[in-house]
Amino acid sequence: MAGAGALDLHWRMLRWIIVIFLALMLISWFSPMLQKLGLGKLPGDLRFRLFGREWFVPLTTTILLSLLAGGIARLI
Repeated sequence: MAGAGALDLHWRMLRWIIVIFLALMLISWFSPMLQKLGLGKLPGDLRFRLFGREWFVPLTTTILLSLLAGGIARLI
């Protein structure tokens, strides 16, 4: 059986996976507005067509917005 420390690690990893997934979903939903600001067109933001649908994976934009949110959180 896994110890309490291993169980805590699993919950922390699951929590981060959920946070990253939600951040990617939000950025994808707000991508038209973010593109007007220049975000979503950065090097590292992936856009490709697969199965007849266009997919958008904003890796660089996610990192920049996470750094911005972290900076704001530290100031508050």
